[in-house]
Amino acid sequence: MARRVFEAWKGSNKFLFGGRLIFGPDVWSLPFTILLIVTPVCFFSVFVATHLRQELLPNNAGHAFLVAGVLLTVFVLILLFITSARDPGIVPRNMHPPEEEICYDTTISSDGRQTPTVQIPRTKEVMVYGVPVRVKYCDTCMLYRPPRCSHCSICNNCVERFDHHCPWVGQCIGVRNYRYFFMFVSSATLLCIYLFSMSALYVKVMMDNHQGTVWRAMRESPWAVLLMIYCFISLWFVGGLTGFHLYLITTNQTTYENFRYRSDNRINVYNRGCSNNFFEIFCSKGKPSRNDFRAFVKEESPRNIRLATTWERAEGENREERRQKVEDELDIDEDIMNLQQRSNVEDGSDSGHQKIDIDIMRVESSERAPTIRSEARHGNWGARSSNAQEDIVDVSSSVRESRSYAAAEEGR
Repeated sequence: MARRVFEAWKGSNKFLFGGRLIFGPDVWSLPFTILLIVTPVCFFSVFVATHLRQELLPNNAGHAFLVAGVLLTVFVLILLFITSARDPGIVPRNMHPPEEEICYDTTISSDGRQTPTVQIPRTKEVMVYGVPVRVKYCDTCMLYRPPRCSHCSICNNCVERFDHHCPWVGQCIGVRNYRYFFMFVSSATLLCIYLFSMSALYVKVMMDNHQGTVWRAMRESPWAVLLMIYCFISLWFVGGLTGFHLYLITTNQTTYENFRYRSDNRINVYNRGCSNNFFEIFCSKGKPSRNDFRAFVKEESPRNIRLATTWERAEGENREERRQKVEDELDIDEDIMNLQQRSNVEDGSDSGHQKIDIDIMRVESSERAPTIRSEARHGNWGARSSNAQEDIVDVSSSVRESRSYAAAEEGR
């Protein structure tokens, strides 16, 4: 039975509703985050907003305090859900390493054996805005990561424009959900400011109505004081995070790049100015997902990368050398036969001497074969002809010497 992509997913993600929603492996922290947001709003609605409506605006206009708080809370929760439940920009894995980048090498073991190995360059350079940028190879996903991409060890995926993995939302923050993450953090900051302001206003109203001091008013409204303390502590967290990401957006950096390359003093090739950086984050068209989690998996037979072993390559080299040697010997025999025919015409020697001379010349020429081959192979046809003429002169002199030696033997 054919499986869908989310069913055969190799990452650590969690899927809901048949692959329509994708979460990180720590998705169970999401209900805790929701509880941290909803709980103070509930206390605000029950103990602060209703009393403010009665004290300040007895008519129906007093409901604005409650409605504003609830709407802002719903907006924060929607952004939290979008940030956590969508593909952050996962780069699909390859089933095989890139064959065009594979290099073959041999390693020598302690016992002297040579073992063939496959090596893939760990980095390569790509051009970004006319500047060379080095990208790394991911052994898990078997691909060269795109620029600004990094592998998340928690989700076990390569994510484009990887910012960080946020445990509060249970998801990686990447190119497809970064703007929603920033809007979630900034709107949570606004919610904390709103709850803190309304609680402080309620304490002031209680102090004015009862003609008392601040401490007496705080004793009259303990829930408002607790809300102020809670919002003040939360504001340091979400407010500081909002300010930090405003700086990152202004300079077009990611959290990963800022912490990793802060001390390298390298040029940020992605910084195109403050206005362009903000436009890129908030006004550019959202990048579509590169994964169809509900599609059926296409079965693909695994390709075996066959390594050329050491003895196979050595055998191939020996076979090539033997072939070259045979060709060179044939060329030399042909040259010797031509020389022999010329010498027969010139000297009129008999057939017995020809046979002896041919054998001697073949023995001598076999010793000279490497020299003739190297000279003939590395030159053009004109150079080969000149070298052949020089070899003919050398061989002809050896022919005359061999003939005089044969005549002396017969005289004895």
